[in-house]
Amino acid sequence: QVQLVESGGGLAQAGGSLRLSCAASGRISGINAMGWYRQAPGKQRELVAAILSGGSTNYADSVKGRFTISRDNAKNTVYLQMNSLKPEDTAVYYCNADITSSYYGSPRNYWGQGTQVTVSS
Repeated sequence: QVQLVESGGGLAQAGGSLRLSCAASGRISGINAMGWYRQAPGKQRELVAAILSGGSTNYADSVKGRFTISRDNAKNTVYLQMNSLKPEDTAVYYCNADITSSYYGSPRNYWGQGTQVTVSS
């Protein structure tokens, strides 16, 4: 079974920085993509950033130029470096990945449990 575990959330001041980490573990044969979603109170969950197996990245317009997604393939870990944080970045951030395991023959989608990010003014 594949599991995603997030870390790095917490409280930051506006203009500050945080780095989120998400480590995938289990019988992993390949990872098609990894990314970060976030959900603020009363709002829908939205894609923040994603990185594909080839290294290409996508970002939500609201975080372009401030957030950077990266991946350590050797450790099956994805990171989200968040700089110049704004109060509107406050949300629960969820790691997401499409992963092929040795148990299943086709890719499956996995979610982490989420980590709270709070940005104060």
